[in-house]
Amino acid sequence: MTTTSGATDQLGPAGQVGPAGPVVVLVGPPGAGKTTVGQLVAARLGLPFADTDRLVEKDTGSTVADLFVQRGEAAFRALERAAVSTALAGRPGVLALGGGAPMDPDTRKLLATAPVAFLDVGAAAAAARVGMDRSRPLLLGNVRGQLRQLLEVRRPVYFAVATVTVPTEDATPEQVADAVIGALGLTGDVPDSRDGSVGDTDDGDVGA
Repeated sequence: MTTTSGATDQLGPAGQVGPAGPVVVLVGPPGAGKTTVGQLVAARLGLPFADTDRLVEKDTGSTVADLFVQRGEAAFRALERAAVSTALAGRPGVLALGGGAPMDPDTRKLLATAPVAFLDVGAAAAAARVGMDRSRPLLLGNVRGQLRQLLEVRRPVYFAVATVTVPTEDATPEQVADAVIGALGLTGDVPDSRDGSVGDTDDGDVGA
C-alpha cells in the first residue's frame, strides 16, 4: 500500500489546535472507512476515539438524518463546525470527521495545524460499501452518482488538508490502520479483529 504526503499550508492562516487535541484526524468521503479504521488506530495506541457525527448527535439528541430533515443542512453544518472546533482544541485521541466537514473554510484553517489522514476511495467502491443506507441524507437515490459528484467537489479539498493520503481500496481495515500509523510515525499494534475489506463495517459517516 502506497501512502502520499501533502502540504496543508496552502489553505491560509492556521487556526488553533490545542496541545491536547487528536494525534490523527481522519477525513474522506462516506464509505472510506473512517470510523472502522479510526477505532482500530485508537485501540492500537490505547487512546479514545471520537466521531464528529456522533458528537453532534449526542449534543442535540437527534440523529444526523433527522437534523437534516428538521433543521436543514446549513443548521447541521453549523453544529458540525462547532463540534469539530471543540474536538480539535481539546479532545485527545483519534478523531473522524464527517465527509463534508473539511468543506467549511474555518474547519480547513484548523486542520492546517493538525495531523490529517485522508482515507481515499473511488466512487464505485464507496457505493458498494455504503449500499442503500438511508441514514446518509446526501446519498439518497442514485448512490454511485451522488458519490461521484461529491468526490469531484471534495477530493481536491481532502488532498489539500491531508498530511498523508492512504488508499483504502483492496485493503483490510487493519492494513489501512497500519498505513495511517506508519505514515504519521505513531506506534502500537493494530488488533487483528476481523478479515475483509474496509467497507465491511459501518463507516459511521451519516452526515455525508
